[in-house]
Amino acid sequence: MGDVVRLGPRRVAPLAPPEPEPLWREVVGRRLREARLARGQRLADTAAVAGISPQYLSEVERGRKEPSSEILAAVSGALDLTLLDLTEHVSGELRRTASTSVPRGPLALAV
Repeated sequence: MGDVVRLGPRRVAPLAPPEPEPLWREVVGRRLREARLARGQRLADTAAVAGISPQYLSEVERGRKEPSSEILAAVSGALDLTLLDLTEHVSGELRRTASTSVPRGPLALAV
């Protein structure tokens, strides 16, 4: 018979804490960027059609700015998306992440 190798107790890495749920503006920005890249459009081209600066569109796509409904309509239109398309995609992504994320809770924006 061969030698028996005894293994010690298994060590299991602790589970990582759940990620906080993404902010609406972060998911909107990702969706707009995905749509723009899928169309092969440059940031400057989409911004020009939407009537906003490329810098502002970049901030929106990175989830750094909370765009108004007028800006969302303009950028969505420049990407041939309706506001309903955008909203359905964003709410679907938030719904999918809800089971694996925790609420962010209140944020102090100003003191």
